[in-house]
Amino acid sequence: MTTTQIHLIHIEIYLLGLELFGIFLNRILNKKNYKIIGVMSGTSIDGLDLVYVYFEKKEKWTYKIENSITYSYSKEWSQKLKTSVSLSNSDLVALDQDFTLLLSKKILKFINEFSIKDVDAISSHGHTVFHDPKNKFTYQIGNLPEISKQIGHKVICNFRQQDVKLGGQGAPLVPVGEKYLFSEYDSCVNLGGFANISKTLNEKLIAYDICPVNTVLNYLSNKINLDFDKDGEVSRSGKLIEDLYIKLNELEYFNKNYPKSLGIEWVNSTIMPLLNQYPSQVEDLLHTYSCHIAEQVSNNIKNEKNVLVTGGGAKNKFLINLINKKLNNNVIIPDHSLIDYKEAIIFGFLGVLRLLNIDNCYSSVTGSSKDHCSGDIFLP
Repeated sequence: MTTTQIHLIHIEIYLLGLELFGIFLNRILNKKNYKIIGVMSGTSIDGLDLVYVYFEKKEKWTYKIENSITYSYSKEWSQKLKTSVSLSNSDLVALDQDFTLLLSKKILKFINEFSIKDVDAISSHGHTVFHDPKNKFTYQIGNLPEISKQIGHKVICNFRQQDVKLGGQGAPLVPVGEKYLFSEYDSCVNLGGFANISKTLNEKLIAYDICPVNTVLNYLSNKINLDFDKDGEVSRSGKLIEDLYIKLNELEYFNKNYPKSLGIEWVNSTIMPLLNQYPSQVEDLLHTYSCHIAEQVSNNIKNEKNVLVTGGGAKNKFLINLINKKLNNNVIIPDHSLIDYKEAIIFGFLGVLRLLNIDNCYSSVTGSSKDHCSGDIFLP
């Protein structure tokens, strides 16, 4: 066989490869529905949320929850996650490996528990340990490549790092999903570890963190041997500490323009020293901090009439009553499945956008240098 013939064969193989890739890409781009497992672990460390969601593109994107569950963290894992921010580099690497294995086991348990057969991809947020966009650094554990091999499915994860490298906050990411799936609302507020908001302003999607919520409320509840303050009953029984309430609302962050975001580091350095001035007044601290949350949330949505509120804080009746009083009852609380799993649903959808190479991070939201499509794709 001559050198020319060999070259021609190589060219034919190359062209065949391009053709097959084109067929594969066309199949993905023309696909109108996806079955995705969305996985979310929030900063409030109240459990691992998993949803199996059917997404379909018609005139607009729609979703249907097929299965959902929350796996609570063991006391050991809860403590590990709470103290992860203070670990040495080597210990953090080990924790990342262990958490990746834990995620894999929980996802496989979910698949087996509900006999799930058809999965296009698993889209996972991981668990945030560090978030310091000012210094271009964010770190979520559980996003290691071996997760896909352990599960045996395609995994999409690590959504925040690319945005931070592009000069963005790396957060919040949920608003892009809200734009596609919940566009009928004037704004969407999530009351999770932190309160965040998304809305359209001057025809641009904007979003930002408002203030800490369950990171602080759960911390205070733990002081009186409660995992959390159910329905806000303990908060309701307390009294307002006026000077603390004023100091909280005067913090510099609340006067900053968006885009802006918060991390647990800010809570530890800024909020905790104020709370620690009143060590024996837990009920009053819960009451005062709830009033502070209501003040900050209402300040950011006071002109809107159709506000969707989700996240664990949406179940806090005392907190929602405080917010509603300030907003003339314009807050809409959906059914519990959406309250509990909205973030997991949306991270599942961000995975769909990543598969389609459609931008899932907007510069108007995060402050990055450009809109972009973020997320690592790992194959088994």
